[in-house]
Amino acid sequence: MKDENAATPEPAIRFVDVCKSFGDRTRRHLVLDRVTFSVPQGKTTVIAGGSGQGKSVILKLILGLLRPDSGQVLVGETNVSAMGYKALQELRMLFGVLFQGAALFDSLTVFENIALPLRERTKFSDQEIRNKVATTLEQLELTGHDEKFPAQLSGGMKKRVGLARALQLEPKIVLFDEPTTGLDPVMTKEIYELFSMTQQRLGYTAVIVSHDIPQIFTLADQIILLNKGELDVFTEASQIPFSTKPSIREFARLVMGQQAA
Repeated sequence: MKDENAATPEPAIRFVDVCKSFGDRTRRHLVLDRVTFSVPQGKTTVIAGGSGQGKSVILKLILGLLRPDSGQVLVGETNVSAMGYKALQELRMLFGVLFQGAALFDSLTVFENIALPLRERTKFSDQEIRNKVATTLEQLELTGHDEKFPAQLSGGMKKRVGLARALQLEPKIVLFDEPTTGLDPVMTKEIYELFSMTQQRLGYTAVIVSHDIPQIFTLADQIILLNKGELDVFTEASQIPFSTKPSIREFARLVMGQQAA
């Protein structure tokens, strides 16, 4: 029986009054202007917005690759922006990252690409690594492709290999940066189904940055729209056309092909 008094899980990630800008004093470009939002545990959050609005900047702030000008970026209760290099390296063990283009090593086979995090970050034996990679290959329908090189793979297969590598350390949080760039609509749909299946099976928190609107919204438990330093949070795509902000309503009309009655 469900415990109605059970506490709501703490957010996986929180941004609190975060500001981030680029450039010098004479020409400053404000990307994030005192933004505050939470990423719920075990759910999928999609971050969308126009080019240059700060989508990938958010991922870099989460990983500690960038630091905010002010405010806090929290992973659990840990303030990422206040951490030193060694502590950041430990924290990053919680993350899997699927980069745009999959970022595979061309000189390594599929097996070697997937095994790389295990060799670098664990003390597993060669046999333990082989067993773990073999399990992942089967789960992501890559069995039989382990000795191929990235150049021999289709775009969709490369994405599968990238996801397999990102999941090897059993991350609590997986970050996806434009994961369907360069794929045709059919392959994009297959990759979305794969993402949904693995997230539901493994229960990790997913953060997806994407320009693929509105298709990407089918994966979302939460949608964050960025525009000129500000952000708006929606729990359903159907809420977007009914925003009180003219810029959001225009976004829905132009990009989603929807408008409120």
